Amino acid sequence: MALNASEPGWEESSGADPFFPLSQLESSPAYEEPPLTVWGIALCVSGTLIATENAIVVTTILATPSLRAPVFLLLASLGLADLLAGVTLVLHFLFLFCVKPSDWSELVTSGLLVTSLTASLCSLMGVALDRYLSLSHALTYGSSQSRCRAAILLLVVWVSACMIGAGPAMGWHCLGDPNSCSVARPLTRTYLSLLCGGFLVVVMVTLQLYAGICRVARRHAHAIATQRHSLPANQSYASKHGSGRGFSRLILVLSVFVGCWMPFSLWGLLGDASSPPLYTYATLVPAAGSSLLNPILYSLRNKDIRKVLIQACCPRRHTQHTHAQYPVDV
Repeated sequence: MALNASEPGWEESSGADPFFPLSQLESSPAYEEPPLTVWGIALCVSGTLIATENAIVVTTILATPSLRAPVFLLLASLGLADLLAGVTLVLHFLFLFCVKPSDWSELVTSGLLVTSLTASLCSLMGVALDRYLSLSHALTYGSSQSRCRAAILLLVVWVSACMIGAGPAMGWHCLGDPNSCSVARPLTRTYLSLLCGGFLVVVMVTLQLYAGICRVARRHAHAIATQRHSLPANQSYASKHGSGRGFSRLILVLSVFVGCWMPFSLWGLLGDASSPPLYTYATLVPAAGSSLLNPILYSLRNKDIRKVLIQACCPRRHTQHTHAQYPVDV
């Protein structure tokens, strides 16, 4: 996804104005590949790392029959969305430094990036919803109906993400009208404003779900506190400190979530094509960087997934002891 026509270094790298028709570009001097920059190296390395990390998570979940609870379906969707984001970053690197830039390459990369970010953010909301339901409806959680509802939710998420991501290719771009460009060329300002507005709505709904999780957790903690006279002292101590660690992890997850998604969502609404490209980079990098942190914060923290990975990497160290895993401990 390019930034805008005022981005420094464009004319040096392409030799032509980005808004000239293709017929005029064909008559331009021979194209020279731009020199590789630190930004290009970082783009390629980060994309490869994101794609590899999430490919491991998705493969682990899909190849393990025991990981079929609703939460694992949501984590697989999150990993697939982040995997797509990593592949898109690598493609963007190839189009910038290895292939002559063209209109279709910008539309492809911008559409894939929008699809991956939309699916990733909606999957994060699904994970929060799953956590809330696993606490408030613990008796029915994990049933076949819950898995069916999770599958339907993911189908809606991915169909919606693909339809939104197809917007630039379907004509919602500013390649023919530079004045309508947003801070993220070739997306129009109207398109990006609607997209970022939707992102903010999803962020607020996710925060509300986590607030509900805190309320349910407090009720559970109060119920345990009223019965602590019947619990051994060491068990009461363990429950208290386990709850503290749980809230600390929740604060960490929420801090990363808000820090990654709020800046770009707000900047997409406030900025325009005349805004400095540096601001767009500063807000878009955390949103893409969330794809690197999501497997660590969500998938790799799950003990069932870690056990499968340890068994695959170190079969001799794998123990046969089963572990009682609660869906909320993700």
